[in-house]
Amino acid sequence: MSTIILNEPLSRISLLGIFAAMALYTVAFLLLALNLSRLASEKKSIRESAGKLENYGLIFLWIAAAFHAFGVISRGIAASRVPWANMYEFSITGTLVAVTIFLVSQRIRSDIRLIATFVAGFVLLVLGIATTVWYVEVKTLMPALQDYWLVIHVSVAILGTAFFNIAAALSIAYLFKGARFLEAPKSKILQWGKRLLAMFPDAAKLERASYRFNIIGFILWSFTLIAGAIWAERAWHRYWGWDTKEVWTFIIWTIYAGYLHANATRGWSGKRSAILSLIGFAAIIFNFSIVNLYFKGLHVYSGL
Repeated sequence: MSTIILNEPLSRISLLGIFAAMALYTVAFLLLALNLSRLASEKKSIRESAGKLENYGLIFLWIAAAFHAFGVISRGIAASRVPWANMYEFSITGTLVAVTIFLVSQRIRSDIRLIATFVAGFVLLVLGIATTVWYVEVKTLMPALQDYWLVIHVSVAILGTAFFNIAAALSIAYLFKGARFLEAPKSKILQWGKRLLAMFPDAAKLERASYRFNIIGFILWSFTLIAGAIWAERAWHRYWGWDTKEVWTFIIWTIYAGYLHANATRGWSGKRSAILSLIGFAAIIFNFSIVNLYFKGLHVYSGL
């Protein structure tokens, strides 16, 4: 059985760092949301003032990520190991990686900055659930986890999930961009939505960007699957055992393999491709939440 590590003060400091990051993510989200609102305004003077809000929002996003990193690192120090041995730790580490990848990517490709609101909102939502529902005190690892393959397998899984997360956000933007109900909007809200989406990159760019992020995510997820099999052989003396977690990891791999294959050889593009991308990410969320909490198996230690 796991025993609590006697480093409670540092784990509390880590939690304070995460709370501070959440406060800053909230400010960033509000600024970025207000920026989108101004971009969709009918008045040109208001639209022109929106750029400053975006810059301020991104600055707060960078600062929030710094506090977030402090919270993750101090959690690892408190536990004397890598901070991703349970749902709480995986959540805070995974969201940090996702927001970091986005912040670096938007410096390279400024046309994806408009999804910053969605990224900030998603990270804030996950951190809120992690701190209120999934939080656990730091504990020693069970024997099966005391292996360097924990670092390799889970770190690559986190990276893959982060790339899939950004790809999903781009797919959502693509679907809204081509939504038929916005072709001739009758209400003021829909007119506002149409003006807002007009500020996003064109549909083809959104689709290409989502595809590229999914390619990187798929490569990383493939390595996650292989590394997991190697680790399973070391821990349980078999490469594959049809454990629930293993099965769902393979299902996710199959969905994204189908997505890439359909795009490359079947000419799938547009709405069908975006929906398949979102189905893949929904499977990841299901695997992380429902499977961890309600399914039995050898990977039960990844739960609470």
